[in-house]
Amino acid sequence: MAENALLTIIVPNYKTPELTKLCLRSIRKYTDCSKVKVVAVDNDSQDASVEYLRSLKWITLIERKTAGESGPAMHAKALDMVMQTVDTPLVLVIHTDTIVISDQWLDFLLGKIYADEKIAGVGSWKLEKVSPVKIFFKKIETAIRRMLGRQILDREHYFRSHCAMYKSDCVRETNGFHDNESAGVTMFKILREKGYKLPFIESEELCRYLRHLNHATMILNPTSESRKSANPKKRMKLEKELKKLNADKILADDSLDK
Repeated sequence: MAENALLTIIVPNYKTPELTKLCLRSIRKYTDCSKVKVVAVDNDSQDASVEYLRSLKWITLIERKTAGESGPAMHAKALDMVMQTVDTPLVLVIHTDTIVISDQWLDFLLGKIYADEKIAGVGSWKLEKVSPVKIFFKKIETAIRRMLGRQILDREHYFRSHCAMYKSDCVRETNGFHDNESAGVTMFKILREKGYKLPFIESEELCRYLRHLNHATMILNPTSESRKSANPKKRMKLEKELKKLNADKILADDSLDK
């Protein structure tokens, strides 16, 4: 672990051995590890992913027991547990289905968060590539709904924890990530009310550096009751995305664990 690191990367883990390995190895492959500390938090997985995490000497592993917690609660509580010990100026929260694809990713995010002293954090609402055709038809659908006077849900956005970087001291000015909603919703509101800037990074821009395998944790988790986990089309799409990312090559490179 880097003694004078600038950033702590928090990776919650739950029952996704292959994704966990791919995520961590991508960080190792594309990151100057003298600048970061990586902390994985296992949420009582009791599977092969725990054994893998225990074998890694370049990360810190925290194993926490859960008691009937929901998925979102487990994830948020894991983030808060690590925040109690974070001693770096910055913290990055990331999912195991978020994969680093460029060695410029860290410099890119550092440039964003240090662009203004009033910035408390940077992140995105979505982190996925959307085809121009899909965007076009979505705009048409929205226009038609407006013409027909139908309600358009405008959900308030916040930084999703698939990839969000914060100044650690700013996080400590809030109650943390766990708030009985998705991780970070209330924290985002509190920071904004305090007058901090929280600029969003467009998905298309952030996807040049990291990719989020949408719903991959649910698709690959055999204990999930979500319909996504049993959807063959979703699984085929995920397999195509993994192929594009050369996942097999990274998963075959055991040197990235050392």
